Amino acid sequence: MRFKKRTYKNIKELVKDLWFPIRNRKLLKEVMNKGSISSAFRERLMLAVTAVDGCRYCSYFHTRQALKSGITSAEISQLLSGDVDNCPEDEAVALIYAQHWAESDAQPDPEAVSKLQQTYGAERAEAIHVMLRMIRLGNLLGNSWDYLLYRISLGNWRG
Repeated sequence: MRFKKRTYKNIKELVKDLWFPIRNRKLLKEVMNKGSISSAFRERLMLAVTAVDGCRYCSYFHTRQALKSGITSAEISQLLSGDVDNCPEDEAVALIYAQHWAESDAQPDPEAVSKLQQTYGAERAEAIHVMLRMIRLGNLLGNSWDYLLYRISLGNWRG
């Protein structure tokens, strides 16, 4: 049996992601408080990335947050299965981008980045990226923890 979820591959990648919210705390605070992205939109982005990365902790937490923001349980189930067809039309480009971003291990195609910026403008696209970076951190930390638990359960925790 093989562990199939995305995890941190090395310490350098982990440190880079951990440093991001510290280095960008002002921007993160602005995105969370300024309202450039509604709480429902933010949770849809979180669920779209979590669907790709498969973090059970983030899935649980952001399902609860999504329900609080007014997203229906049916839409949450669709998002967690990778289906963005029934999301608000004005969020579709960002949600498809979020899936691509996660699938490409945070290395999206330049054309996709350009489409995101053209659709939402530079400031809102930056806010979307901040949210994607934050959920990646949560997803990969959760999955890395689960990988450690998996290795321990096999009696092979040293690597």
